[in-house]
Amino acid sequence: MSMGNSILLVEDDKMIARFVELELQHEGFSVDIANDGIEGYNKLTTNIYDLAILDIMLPGMDGIQLLKKTREFSNIPIILLTAKDEVSDKVMGLDSGADDYVTKPFAIEELLARIRVLLRKNKKQEDENSYKVADLVLNTATREVTRGNKNVPLTKTEFELLLFLLKNKNIVLSRERILNEVWGYDYIGDTNIVDVYIRYLRSKIDDGYDVKLIQTVRGVGYVIKEHK
Repeated sequence: MSMGNSILLVEDDKMIARFVELELQHEGFSVDIANDGIEGYNKLTTNIYDLAILDIMLPGMDGIQLLKKTREFSNIPIILLTAKDEVSDKVMGLDSGADDYVTKPFAIEELLARIRVLLRKNKKQEDENSYKVADLVLNTATREVTRGNKNVPLTKTEFELLLFLLKNKNIVLSRERILNEVWGYDYIGDTNIVDVYIRYLRSKIDDGYDVKLIQTVRGVGYVIKEHK
């Protein structure tokens, strides 16, 4: 596990939050804190984290609600903190999408161990499902695309086009091959559709970056690679 993984802790008890934050920072993690469910949801929708720790009893939006809403757009590992050592609460949390749970009061060593296990497991899954070039990452399991740790929202066709380019990284692809693979051999429509969608992709993953990943090979087609 690499140092510097980012963790969001959503905990309304500020003393517990501060204690856990310091321990996590001591272990090399980058930590963000939210003190209620709504603030936690806002952070989860605007930032990228490697793991989230959610207290169940939260003001504004409880941990189970926050967990369910998070699972609508993200598959990051989530650990629930609960003051109730009841099987029903644990089952509800796991059924709602939690990856693990820790019952308060807890030993920080136990929490750290569970975090490390989930991060290792998630990294293995990401490696198996990810295609990368430079700082661009596409995950086929979550259908998420990031560049420089920023989310890049893509339409279904844009995603499929980018995936095909990444599967053939450093290989020059003709417009005809791209058209057949992404749109299908029976596609009937504008033959310039490939160029149109390449422009769409460039506007989302290349504009504003010094390193341009999608490159035109005149008279042939396109290639995605890190360097010219």
